[in-house]
Amino acid sequence: MYRLTVLYGHPEDPAAFDRYYHEVHIPLAKKMQGLTGWTIGKCISADADTAPSYYLIVSLYAESATTMQFVLDSPEGQATIADVPNFATG
Repeated sequence: MYRLTVLYGHPEDPAAFDRYYHEVHIPLAKKMQGLTGWTIGKCISADADTAPSYYLIVSLYAESATTMQFVLDSPEGQATIADVPNFATG
């Protein structure tokens, strides 16, 4: 199994980030073929007085590095990657 981890910094407007991410980016990413799964989670700090280093962490899974690269190089993968600057300001 191969995992690609995406770490999103804290956005300027968290509500706008969340809305765009769920309404536009995830549907776009779901068009990618070849992934065996993914996880998405908001980050918290173990120390309640310290902000987490990142806002959101995403893991994409594929059977091999070759398969992951195929997914990312596909038109759907490229469209998903190209979409990131449309919402990720952190």
